[in-house]
Amino acid sequence: MPEPKHFKNYIGGAWVEAAGGERYENRNPADTEDLVSTQPSSDGRDVDAAVAAAREAFEGWRLVPAPERGLLIMKAAEILKARKEEISQMMTREMGKVIAETRGDTQEAIDCGMYAAGEGRRLFGRHTPVEMRNKFGMAIRRPVGVCGMITPWNFPIAIPSWKMFPALICGNTCVIKPATLTPASVANFMEVFEEAGFPPGVVNMVTGGGSSVGKAIIEHPDVNRVSFTGSVEIGNMLAGQCGALGKPFSAELGGKNAQIVMDDANLPLALDGVLWGAFGTTGQRCTATSRLILHEKIHDGFVEKLVARAKKLKVGNGLDESVDMGPAVSEDQLKTDLYYIEVGQKEDKAELVLGGKRLTGGAYDKGFFIEPTIFTGVKPGMRLEQEEIFGPVLSVIKVGSFEEAIRVQNDTAFGLSSSIYTENVNLAFKAIQDIEAGITYINGPTIGAEVHLPFGGVKGTGNGHREASWTVLDFYTEWKSVYVEFSGKLQRAQIDNQ
Repeated sequence: MPEPKHFKNYIGGAWVEAAGGERYENRNPADTEDLVSTQPSSDGRDVDAAVAAAREAFEGWRLVPAPERGLLIMKAAEILKARKEEISQMMTREMGKVIAETRGDTQEAIDCGMYAAGEGRRLFGRHTPVEMRNKFGMAIRRPVGVCGMITPWNFPIAIPSWKMFPALICGNTCVIKPATLTPASVANFMEVFEEAGFPPGVVNMVTGGGSSVGKAIIEHPDVNRVSFTGSVEIGNMLAGQCGALGKPFSAELGGKNAQIVMDDANLPLALDGVLWGAFGTTGQRCTATSRLILHEKIHDGFVEKLVARAKKLKVGNGLDESVDMGPAVSEDQLKTDLYYIEVGQKEDKAELVLGGKRLTGGAYDKGFFIEPTIFTGVKPGMRLEQEEIFGPVLSVIKVGSFEEAIRVQNDTAFGLSSSIYTENVNLAFKAIQDIEAGITYINGPTIGAEVHLPFGGVKGTGNGHREASWTVLDFYTEWKSVYVEFSGKLQRAQIDNQ
């Protein structure tokens, strides 16, 4: 096993221990004997120091020309590219997903950096006509200040990149709290920023628990806005706290995503899609395919092929290139998966047709492994069909028409990602029109977002903001309207031009 890394907090351009001196361990969920890293268990004092550093750095960073900020971000992206394999290997060790997927996670951060760097020569405002002669009107973007980021464990470097790179190109400074289960990837990210030459205090990382570090970031008066990705329960609580403080808050929360397969679909393609969507990342994606909605004409044959293919998925340590699915990220997540499997077995007419058990014996005993699991006979409204599980548990629902498929698809509290397989172009465009989700794939699985398109959902999935793409810039900037009077006299809008 590789030697564990012993990280510190990154505050004001320096690596420092927590004020309280406490540390905690980060272990491989595929092999708990593998100690990946240790890191500080921090508290509000460390957040105070990080925010103070970020506030001081903001005064200089906001004045750096955006193209120059973009060059630094591009340099960081190039360093990520050079360190891609090393970072990906550690990410697999700390959160479990297979190495091909962690390489993709790192690549997403590279892509996001390159995209954000280009915005350094855009960050477009607006020029507009005004009512008076010899007067000019425009709207420009201004940075907001110190941005707090609270990130999850399932995409330990991609999601931080979605938040930090756009904030930085806009001229803001950052304080990030990584998930307690995956601090090493964000620590590696801080090393990248340091190597790229970002000024001290522009980026800061404080590791530790949500009740200590996360709470302190939310409540700190010098944190101007907060971006959060995580559970619905925590997100809604934080939204209320930020609302009471008058602090803008971006939330990307849960999903209960469905793949619809119509009777005219390319069935082999749809089969590949649901296997990847449901069992990629061990189902631990907010965009994972948790529901499969099948037209009754193809239901039985499709389920038969799906079960046969899913049986062949190899579960194991994600560092093994031949493995298809890694472990649950933690014992708690494994218990959640098993709990929902038990719920499903008790629901009337739902039938467990594959999996449902923890994998044991040999190397499995060292980690948190579970079988790919499929339920058929699931009905709309069942808990299995309504509640987010965040594991490799797929619910299959039979429908008789396109209209019924859309009703079932939309009948959840969430609206993140969606998918339909059909060769009928009219149905495809009706699905785009009628599905209530922030993302819709036609003839593709529910996972696979790219950084240059908006990411986020509707209903209980979030609070209306989007991450990635050009739309995220609206969260990390304030609009300022500017009027330039060059007439040499007082001109009263809405009065003197009547």
